Amino acid sequence: MNYQMIGYVISRILWTEAVLLLLPMLVAVIYGESTTPFLAAMAALVLAGLLFCRKPRQTALYARDGFAVVALAWVGMSLFGAIPFVVSGDIPHYINAVFETVSGFTTTGATILTEVESLTYSGLFWRSFTHWVGGMGVLVFVMAVLPMTDGHGMHLLRAEMPGPTVGKLVSRMSDTAKILYGIYLVMTLVEIVLLVLGGMPLFDACIHSFGSAGTGGFSCRNLSVGAYDNAYFDIVIGIFMLLFGVNFNLYYFLMIRRFREVFRSEELRAYLLIVTAAVLAIAWNIYQIYGSAATSLRHAFFQVSTIVTTTGYATADFNLWPSFSKTILVILMFMGACAGSTGGGIKVARFVILAKTSWGDMRKMLHPNAVVPIRFEGKPLTDRQVRSVHLFLTVYLIIFTFSALLISLERLDLVTTFTAVTSCMNNIGPGLEVVGPMGNFSQFSWASKILLSFDMLVGRLEVFPMLLLFAPSIWKRGPVRRHPAK
Repeated sequence: MNYQMIGYVISRILWTEAVLLLLPMLVAVIYGESTTPFLAAMAALVLAGLLFCRKPRQTALYARDGFAVVALAWVGMSLFGAIPFVVSGDIPHYINAVFETVSGFTTTGATILTEVESLTYSGLFWRSFTHWVGGMGVLVFVMAVLPMTDGHGMHLLRAEMPGPTVGKLVSRMSDTAKILYGIYLVMTLVEIVLLVLGGMPLFDACIHSFGSAGTGGFSCRNLSVGAYDNAYFDIVIGIFMLLFGVNFNLYYFLMIRRFREVFRSEELRAYLLIVTAAVLAIAWNIYQIYGSAATSLRHAFFQVSTIVTTTGYATADFNLWPSFSKTILVILMFMGACAGSTGGGIKVARFVILAKTSWGDMRKMLHPNAVVPIRFEGKPLTDRQVRSVHLFLTVYLIIFTFSALLISLERLDLVTTFTAVTSCMNNIGPGLEVVGPMGNFSQFSWASKILLSFDMLVGRLEVFPMLLLFAPSIWKRGPVRRHPAK
């Protein structure tokens, strides 16, 4: 374990967060609000970063170092990111502020606020900007602007980026990070422009574009996107949510004109098929409520887009929809978007791999001597890759079950308990009943909020970085393998 390098990287991350606070501070200046909350947070971040700012001689980062850096960085950014809410009085209770900040950075969108529109403009901006920063990844952002691991940052990317497999687009990790964030930034700006052209105020357009890009779901309106009751906004935001739920590697392939790679993507085809089938099924089921095919399709499209990408916006209270539609949405909560996207959930790629391995195992039962290779995206999967999918699902279900059991001590109804854990672990935001699209998490105790905050981090970092923090072996000093993976 390279403790000095871990501290050095985390110090750079904390300083990066301090710089990011300049944007909401600028918003505070524009709207005549106090800048003290952000200055206080910036001072705390700078002082904390000074404790570990010295660069060590040995700068290599190994696998366990990468997991530790990612987990500690996300926890640290959330704890310091909550300071502006407390100092400004937007969210006076620190535990509530941490819950809201973790929900922001993990792009969950779950909230304890009952009156969103009462927040300051700068508070609303920082709350949603955390979505944008956390969507592509905190460490990816830092690598894009401050390359600092001497080419050994693959472990950071692997620990933070969602999906069963992670790879570099180009040879240098810093260049890969720049490409990803460049695509991310351009898509965000395009959405802001389209919303402004449709008549949405610039501030609101920024807030909802940050939420769409990070697939987070924080809004500046109590009724979310439904407050505008505008079909154009629904379509634009719905389309961009789906676009941000696609593996960003495919956008890079489009840029370099490798169109065949895009069209051959099994995960993309499965993702679009799932979305289409869910939209049509729900539109058919809710037709009796709206009495119009166009309105039914509009609401079905938006809610499927927001749930499958784990964004969490709402244009309708789907808590009132028939059980068939709600069941489809709950299934989509677990499924999530594509690997390598800003979306949460288990990921479509894992479900495709699981389906293929299950079918292969059934074939082996009928033909014991048959050799059944499992291929994904045109490449054969190794036994290690298949095992990693099964391991992820097993550990995921164990944490989910244990969390649901503890949350049930709140004595809320079963649907609320189940979907509260579902929404937090899959980084969705709204659930059903008390935590439905028009509800919030304010009724939960401080202990449950801490547990659900942990679940949000577990879901965003794909289980293992957070769990390994509690493994004593990861903190032991001693020899590590000689050649770090590049």
